[in-house]
Amino acid sequence: MTRKEKIAQLFGVWVGASAEGAEVAPHQHDMEEPVLLDDLLPDGLGQLTRPFGTAPVDPALAALSLMRTQGRIAAANRFGIPAVAHEECLAGFAAWGATAYPVPLSWGATFDPALVREMAAAIGRDMRAVGVHQGLAPVLDVVRDARWGRVEETIGEDPYLVGTIATAYVQGLESAGIVATLKHFAGYSASRAGRNLAPVGMGARELADVILPPFEMAVRESGVRSVMHAYTDTDGVPSAADDELLTGLLRDTWGFTGTVVADYFGIAFLKTLHGVVGTFGEAAGAALAAGVDVELPTVKTFGEPLLDAIEAGIVPEELVDRAVRRVLVQKAQLGLLDHDWTPVPPALEGADTTADPAALRGTIDLDPEGNRELAGRIARQAVVLLRNDGILPLDPGTPRRIALIGPNAEAPTAVLGCYAFPVHVGGQHPDIPLGIDLPTLREALQAEFPTAEIVVARGAGVDDAGTEGFPEAVALARSADVVIAALGDRAGLFGRGTSGEGCDAESLALPGVQQQLLDTLLDTGTPVVTTLLAGRPYALGRAADQSAAVVQSFFPGEAGTAAIAAVLSGRVSPSGRLPVSVPRHPGAQPSTYLAARLGHASEVSSIDPTPAFGFGHGLTYTTFEWSDLVVATATTPTDGEFRLALTVRNTGDRAGSELVQLYLHDPVASVVQPLQRLIGYVRLDLAAGQEARIDATVPADLASFTGRNGTRIVEPGELELRLGASSTEPRLTARVVLTGTVRQVDHRRRLHADFEVLPPAAH
Repeated sequence: MTRKEKIAQLFGVWVGASAEGAEVAPHQHDMEEPVLLDDLLPDGLGQLTRPFGTAPVDPALAALSLMRTQGRIAAANRFGIPAVAHEECLAGFAAWGATAYPVPLSWGATFDPALVREMAAAIGRDMRAVGVHQGLAPVLDVVRDARWGRVEETIGEDPYLVGTIATAYVQGLESAGIVATLKHFAGYSASRAGRNLAPVGMGARELADVILPPFEMAVRESGVRSVMHAYTDTDGVPSAADDELLTGLLRDTWGFTGTVVADYFGIAFLKTLHGVVGTFGEAAGAALAAGVDVELPTVKTFGEPLLDAIEAGIVPEELVDRAVRRVLVQKAQLGLLDHDWTPVPPALEGADTTADPAALRGTIDLDPEGNRELAGRIARQAVVLLRNDGILPLDPGTPRRIALIGPNAEAPTAVLGCYAFPVHVGGQHPDIPLGIDLPTLREALQAEFPTAEIVVARGAGVDDAGTEGFPEAVALARSADVVIAALGDRAGLFGRGTSGEGCDAESLALPGVQQQLLDTLLDTGTPVVTTLLAGRPYALGRAADQSAAVVQSFFPGEAGTAAIAAVLSGRVSPSGRLPVSVPRHPGAQPSTYLAARLGHASEVSSIDPTPAFGFGHGLTYTTFEWSDLVVATATTPTDGEFRLALTVRNTGDRAGSELVQLYLHDPVASVVQPLQRLIGYVRLDLAAGQEARIDATVPADLASFTGRNGTRIVEPGELELRLGASSTEPRLTARVVLTGTVRQVDHRRRLHADFEVLPPAAH
């Protein structure tokens, strides 16, 4: 290969993206160069950026267009190499007409890796069928400040939960032949004040013990083949130019062998935003030296600037050789270098692709019944019942007058996050249909409660300042038997919403006048079921204690309103658990259940960060009794394991799901530790009267942390293994002891407790 041919494999091209920045970010117009695809093709092309996710196009026509473009790319270069086509898939394949699944924060609320793996496999099959090779997901950022706009894209505030759910997602996507992409590596979510793309000032131990473990788990266990660097600079070092992170840790220590891709425009940001290089050629060289292999979304620094830098002796060509080997190995894995490769995707096999393209319109269904059923299962399992004074479930057979009040009562897109296609792209094309069926909450409630009279008032917009709609809302509330307050967020990008990328919050008060509306509804005396369709947790003021019930849903996708209605009626028993704590006070941020002693409430500060509802919390429509804790192994060496067992029994009169959460408390350690941290969990589905016996094996490795000298260690001493229904509701505690000497561990340590659930028995 010539130098230009090698470099051509290291960048993408974004055909159809505007130069105004509407589709992506405020900086897009600075990065877009006039690129004629035909001018590039003789040298080849590494990636095609978002052929489905740039504009609303019928899936069959988009597949046909991609097929023809790939044919042109392969025919134009000497080696016949096609491009890798990548897409977003943060909450489903981001294409017009594709299934909109719940956002990742809802995946976390399920605490069900197997279900998330099943969803990811379905997403991957749809992408692969139309010719896509790589998905830019999942997000493994651990929530550190819920004011950050991208909380909806995360899985939660606990690294073990994030790691297990994200690893399952990668396994599902990769099982379908799609290259999954871990992002954002690393530290992006720890930006100061929750501001998007702000500096990160955390210490080395927070990075090592909170931010990195989910990535480490995914690299070790999932078969992931790509990683995306973060926009972040941590303690002054941008991730895109951090060789210790992208090469020393990721490759040399963890053994990652895939490709590292740039977050969009992230290499150029080394010059324009971080100021660590003076030219775009130097930016290209810094990224290559650190270990970045592919520039996305389009060529900027890896074009002429990189060529000029190599010719000037600023950038060694060996860095290009290293990156292109990785790219070509991955293309070989995808079959793109096979002699019998064809640009025809599976979904178009057998179709007449030479006829009028209009004949193909509507022939590819990216939202089939199986997808919708799966989206519904996840949505139902992700609904979290935070509070219930007994009003729920509402009997669907009892005629009643329901006042549905709030800005999300009749908003079809209230169930979608900012990377769902109808919001992410469709918002720029208001005249184009949504492409999928999105029942409003009013429609879902009317279907669930067919004999009820449902009256609706908006009350106020999501982020409006006016209260002129309050009188109508109050009148309807006073005339009703129950109020369902439909509150929360509107997803968007860069200030166009209240949640989403670039939509950071000054506080965790409900947007606009929604808290005032909620308080006004509580004052009517009619029971209020506070129902949230949101991208982050919000403080609810007195409603946290005075609502008849509180139902939390995190952008639950196309089947979300039906899932909420089914929980309200009792047709579905709630089983979701909080992946992030719900604050009691809107300004007590940043806070996390993982805080050390000094991070909790104390008499020396007037700010109380104690949550209204803690991490892991969630109610059901039945009751459970935990008993008979037996600690078979209470003392073990620092390289051993503990063994314990307990019984969980459904003592209610209906089936339900209980989540047994295992927390570690280390009362004395050489480095300050969080008061507790999750190290394992297991879901139990039990019929009324059933019980299950759980045997747990807990490796001493799970007590490891990063010591003062920067190495990971297991220290001898006393520990508590807390078995709880949430981080704030311990049920049983095993006091155990590690003996021996301090032991150093590395990335080969055990990452999981083993749970064996004996078959349920009826009593």
